[in-house]
Amino acid sequence: MSFAAPPFDLLTGAARSPVILHVPHSARRIPADVRAGIVLDDSALERELDHIVDAHTAELAERAAGLSGVTPWRFVNRLARLVVDPERFPDEREEMLAVGMGAVYTRTTDRNVLRPADTDPEPLLARYFRPYARAMSEAVAERLAAAGRAVIVDVHSYPSAALPYELHGDGPRPPVCLGTDPFHTPPELVAAARAAFGEVGLDSPFSGTYVPLEFHGRDPRVSALMVEIRRDTYMTEPGGPAGPGLERLASALAALVDAVSR
Repeated sequence: MSFAAPPFDLLTGAARSPVILHVPHSARRIPADVRAGIVLDDSALERELDHIVDAHTAELAERAAGLSGVTPWRFVNRLARLVVDPERFPDEREEMLAVGMGAVYTRTTDRNVLRPADTDPEPLLARYFRPYARAMSEAVAERLAAAGRAVIVDVHSYPSAALPYELHGDGPRPPVCLGTDPFHTPPELVAAARAAFGEVGLDSPFSGTYVPLEFHGRDPRVSALMVEIRRDTYMTEPGGPAGPGLERLASALAALVDAVSR
């Protein structure tokens, strides 16, 4: 049985908005046929989802969009990142392959087996990864055509304590980590995020930001910033309910959207 609902949504914003709030890791849903290839039992899978899912980030983006003066567009993944991770490189460029977490994960957050090591990633890449990448590229192209520029704000969260899979987990873990790209993250975008969120750090414990490969390193009209929010600031870890911090963060994200929409 396959997953019937659309695997991602592009939610309409203002025609003149250059901003796309990208929410790739908020979902827990796994199609039944994909679940069959995961070796964890149901309780272990739920625990893994508690740790790996960026819980409540879709709601955060939705609330921020509602508070923004110029409504941003939202591109939201409706499948768990354990199906495919749309933000990974689909080839040997991906450093997370070292811990079994390329575009198709074979290891869990504690480095145990998720899928057999000899799993062929191609069927999942063809079915989920490439259509997602194509749709996101089209969304960026539409913002370029309509607004003359595109600003991708990549909305993530991360745990307060490092998990075993993290390659750079020994650095600072600020309330908000801003991930940057040397080509696509101009200083004024970082400054706007600092003004909106207050206490932030740069590129620790996670670095970089998502830009569709069609534009990556090629089109300076596409700017991007990853916003990684430490989970203890807005929810009960791991995988628990959101708390009052969510509203404050939604206001801050809306302030960032408004600053870069001018």
